[in-house]
Amino acid sequence: MIHSRAIQPAKVRPPAVAGRFYPAAPAELRNLINTFLSEGPTATGPAPKAIIAPHAGYLYSGPIAASAYAQLIPARSQIQKVVLLGPSHYVSLDGLATSSAEAFATPLGLVPLDLETVRRARSLPQVTEMDEAHAREHSLEVQLPFLQTVLVDFTLVPLAVGDASIEEVSQVLDALWGGPETCFVISSDLSHYHDLQTARRLDQATAKAIETLKPAAVGEERACGRIPIRGLLQVARQHGLRARTIDLRTSGDTAGPRDQVVGYGAFAFEEVPTR
Repeated sequence: MIHSRAIQPAKVRPPAVAGRFYPAAPAELRNLINTFLSEGPTATGPAPKAIIAPHAGYLYSGPIAASAYAQLIPARSQIQKVVLLGPSHYVSLDGLATSSAEAFATPLGLVPLDLETVRRARSLPQVTEMDEAHAREHSLEVQLPFLQTVLVDFTLVPLAVGDASIEEVSQVLDALWGGPETCFVISSDLSHYHDLQTARRLDQATAKAIETLKPAAVGEERACGRIPIRGLLQVARQHGLRARTIDLRTSGDTAGPRDQVVGYGAFAFEEVPTR
């Protein structure tokens, strides 16, 4: 699904990594994502309130990311707002940073920002507006084509995450929690540049920390998006969510060598049904 508005936004953040992390040609990109979705697991539970998905090049992490996004398909018409958090790789910042853009562009079209929710986020002291943090950032951008494919129509709240405490991140998530129309996406890879067996051991420990909602157990070297992950785990505990692992693989399992791999995980956070 290509997302655009009849009125063209005045300020658009253009794609920075199209043609590098994922195909720049719309048809090729759409076909690749649909292939990933068709080859992965289908949704097996209630629609998640939040997911964690990796952000490497699609050749390496695309199948794992697709397994997370497939969980949203049953709620593809219900989800209307996506709050997207990813680590800031290129710009050092304190707290979290929004964008002044009115839309983010990908080869599949425009994703409009939810300007009212962005303003609400900006009212928190740990959230600033910093376009520089978004200009080259791939951790948020690579998630957008997946969202454009699996959801019918949605607005975006993009947040680049820098040096922030668990409480600062969880406060932002709690303030934007909303209802079933709002979904949270945390963008993160897992361990970096270990041999395959070491990576699997480290990533399994991280998956256990996520499943048991233990923020402090997501260690410094376990995930590049550990700060937003920790905040999500904290707020998930507060809201009574349960977490489950959908997929856990490495670049050595998909397309890369096995002597130095990057770990990827797909996780879903769901409300516990009441009897």
